[in-house]
Amino acid sequence: MPGLMLLDTPSLYYRAFYGVPESVTAPDGMPVNAVRGLLDMIATLVREHSPAALAACMDADWRPAFRVAAIPSYKAHRLAPGGGEETPEALVPQLPVIDRVLDAAGIARLGAEGYEADDVIGTLAARAAGPVDVVTGDRDLFQLVDDARPVRVLYTVRGIKNIEPVDEAAVTARYGIPGRAYADFAVLRGDPSDGLPGVPGVGDKTAAALVTRFGSLAALLDALDGGPGAGTGDGPAAPPTAPPTGSPTAPLTKAQRARLAAALDYLDVAPAVVRVARDAPVPEADLRLPAAPRDPQALADLGARYGLTGPLKRLAAALEWPA
Repeated sequence: MPGLMLLDTPSLYYRAFYGVPESVTAPDGMPVNAVRGLLDMIATLVREHSPAALAACMDADWRPAFRVAAIPSYKAHRLAPGGGEETPEALVPQLPVIDRVLDAAGIARLGAEGYEADDVIGTLAARAAGPVDVVTGDRDLFQLVDDARPVRVLYTVRGIKNIEPVDEAAVTARYGIPGRAYADFAVLRGDPSDGLPGVPGVGDKTAAALVTRFGSLAALLDALDGGPGAGTGDGPAAPPTAPPTGSPTAPLTKAQRARLAAALDYLDVAPAVVRVARDAPVPEADLRLPAAPRDPQALADLGARYGLTGPLKRLAAALEWPA
């Protein structure tokens, strides 16, 4: 059923940048590999998945203050020496071109001050009345998967031509956790690529076992605080494939209790960092696929200046614009 497609645009243009050679340039020699690759990705997605609506979600703030205040190491390794995000030199001049091309084409380009593209996606998915496809190469967005709505992730494993649809069953198969429990799993395990330390001594298997056994991070912390399953057992953790009943069948081991107790300060703030916002101040916009370019002359000029005629023709064909 045609629904809303939400693009994690930074994820996609980075994949395009590294997937298309820098030797692909505009007539003046400027690299346009990310621009061309992104346009071809969008054309392919529209052609193969036939969404009724589409939004290119953007970072208005790649490292939001509220996340840094909670965990100062959040994305700190990506900071450039002079501040801001460390971005490949050849990509920097392409970013405003991407914005201008999307705007001229009439593809909704949305951000929210103080929030990342992930938060824009989470907010638009929460607002949507019908099916949602989230296109990303970022596993963090697996937390949005919800079969009941339905919301699924189209995960770009190796570029746009090798997409893995991710629903709740896929999350369970991949990580051995309940299908909607990815955020809690990520809090416990941590994520070095985002500067999230996780609970020391708790890796993928232990995190999966704990989330599966207790059903949620909140229930796990309740058990640590003396609720059901608190205990002081020293036996092995339940296997990750245990049924996600949310009713623990074995107490926390002494080692698990010690590790979790030592990480309580982290566990108190990490969920707000890991979970994407569902209520970011994203402006209302018409997300329907454009029936024609918003600014045909500007789009033609951009195509000529940056050597984008081919990708723009393919995008026009996918959107079924009049000749």
